[in-house]
Amino acid sequence: APNTCRECGKSFRQRSALVDHRRIHTGERPFGCPECGRRFNHRSSLVTHRRIHTGDTPYTCPDCGKSYRIGNNLRRHRKTHTDERPYGCRECGKSFRHRSTLTIHLRLHSGEKPYRCSQCPKSFTNSSGLVQHWWTHTGERPYQCSQCGRRFRNTSQLAQHWRIHTGERPYRCPRCPKSFTKSSGLVRHWQTHTGERPYDCSQCRRRFADSSQLARHQRTH
Repeated sequence: APNTCRECGKSFRQRSALVDHRRIHTGERPFGCPECGRRFNHRSSLVTHRRIHTGDTPYTCPDCGKSYRIGNNLRRHRKTHTDERPYGCRECGKSFRHRSTLTIHLRLHSGEKPYRCSQCPKSFTNSSGLVQHWWTHTGERPYQCSQCGRRFRNTSQLAQHWRIHTGERPYRCPRCPKSFTKSSGLVRHWQTHTGERPYDCSQCRRRFADSSQLARHQRTH
């Protein structure tokens, strides 16, 4: 096909769509937000992003009234009212609401990682993974906490940080009243109940419950 990406083999009907797609691989982001300076590889992504600043949510669910900045998010949301999952994986039987989610899931079975970083050997199963990885090279942290101004590379880091302000601790220990803001905190705490010490020192074979304890110990050698 004439409009085929040399990096991942994906084909497009129009050359302009191929040009837009190739920016995923090159990291080029020519469209900048005048409010915050964040940059995008597609003009449509900039238009959607600017709704964060304007508060515009033009896509409204007729069932519950919830509204969204992005039309695709509304389409995804509407399936939560029916819980329809028509796309099933033949390998493991897991089913999904969206064909695109199934496509990404199938790469876990095939090992395919078509999105390659142009700066290092790493590759990813989806474009969002590549974009977030790219920020480790550029140092960009586009997600900002509205309470304290601290910035993060992805929404999951911001969500974890936000719990510091709200006091939310969703990860609860089943053996005692303690709860944690992160799942990793619960895992480390659980080891105090089980006595598990999975991190061992290569110098003296002493074992530790978490990697930070091991790192502190290794400095003594």
